[in-house]
Amino acid sequence: MTEIIAGLYMSPLELLSLLGALALVVARWLASPARPYVTITAGTVFVLSAIALGVTGLRWQMLPVLAGAAVAFPFALAPLLGRRTGRSAWRARWWLALPGSAVCACLIAGGPVAAWAFPVPVFPEPSGRFAVGTRVAQWTDPHRPESFTADPDDRRTVVVQLWYPARRSPAGARRAQYLGRTEQEARVVSGTLARQVGLPGFLIDGVPRARSRSIFDAPVAGGSERFPVVLFSPGSGGVRTQNTAWAEELASHGYVVATLDHPYDSAAVVLADGRTIHARTASTGDRDKDDRLAVGWTAVRASDLGFVLTQLERLDRGEITDPLAGRLDTGRVAVTGHSMGGAAALQAARQDSRFDAVIDLDGYPHGPASPALNQPALALTQAVTPGTDPRYIPRLTEALKSGTATNYRLTVPGAAHLTFMDGPLYLPPVPSIVGSLGRAESPRVVAAATLAFLDATLRHEPGDLARDLSAYGDLSVHRPGDGR
Repeated sequence: MTEIIAGLYMSPLELLSLLGALALVVARWLASPARPYVTITAGTVFVLSAIALGVTGLRWQMLPVLAGAAVAFPFALAPLLGRRTGRSAWRARWWLALPGSAVCACLIAGGPVAAWAFPVPVFPEPSGRFAVGTRVAQWTDPHRPESFTADPDDRRTVVVQLWYPARRSPAGARRAQYLGRTEQEARVVSGTLARQVGLPGFLIDGVPRARSRSIFDAPVAGGSERFPVVLFSPGSGGVRTQNTAWAEELASHGYVVATLDHPYDSAAVVLADGRTIHARTASTGDRDKDDRLAVGWTAVRASDLGFVLTQLERLDRGEITDPLAGRLDTGRVAVTGHSMGGAAALQAARQDSRFDAVIDLDGYPHGPASPALNQPALALTQAVTPGTDPRYIPRLTEALKSGTATNYRLTVPGAAHLTFMDGPLYLPPVPSIVGSLGRAESPRVVAAATLAFLDATLRHEPGDLARDLSAYGDLSVHRPGDGR
């Protein structure tokens, strides 16, 4: 797929096809001397670009453009054909041509509108001093049975994607596929995610075409610097790549980010042997029953996070062969998550003192509220009111106030639940779905607030964390003793 032009969300070939189609419509209204040249040029450009798109991959967003051009073509060519045969050139009267031209123009305009509403996501350039590399690992816990299957010999397996500071790759190096190791895996994941939310898969067919800003298996950044570690659990039904822009931004600032697929909970997990495991967790429609189920699912995720940290410790010691061996600072680790993944992060931090900080990206705290959090925590939320969810804020506030460290809740103005993932990059900019911050601003705000917290808690950089966080929204600070 040719690189998408940022802002237009169309490739150069698509743009050529669009301009050719529009020129065919306009040609009817030009003066007689110019009309043949414009018609021939526009028709040639349109036909060649349409053929090229058919070869490289035609997106559904271009169908209105093709339809508009198909209607305009006969009217544009008829006068030229008449001249070549010696017959008088037929040309529709203006009062007939005007409505037809308007219909064609509207059809053609539907192409860029659809491309804007459902684009191929363009990932922001990470702002840190490091390039970003990525790789995927699959680990099985021999001590933990798989609770979602009846096979007594089945052991819990997780797929982990690592994003890490890397050396600069040569110009033109192929960037990592979004949503999977291959485009086929990306299409499987994308189609499953679409079905999960009730969307026809074709609406987001641009997503598996996307490339992120990282390079698969890029060499680790030079030197001997050891990088703090951030673990991430996605939302219910979410996948390890759902926060790619966020992970790449953190990695560019010197963090190693490990994002998890939770089999039977993530929408689709493609294993190394090619098998695809689909989610078995689903809402029942009963809020109380769903809450009870979510407690169990959250516990499984929390155990996954602890297991992955153990594996990363083994990797750093060289017990697992990996170029990152000796470069992970597993004495400085944050656990994070979005939605249910945020709840899992809170539980993992309660259970495992190896985690030094916790970040909850708009996640309702499922599970037990004890023991109290001993690590500093940051909760980023949308604006939640008692009218939208009367239980969310009291439950979250209880968790933050009872902690033994200073905790923060940052309400991000203009945010929605999907603001805290990659959704704004490829979903229609409807405020109730992705918030009103915009495609560029949404990932910037979430990553900047996260980095401010991580730099203060893991790197102990001097500064006023409350002041820094306040730049991104409405901040509440809960200090030890506030809940007693």
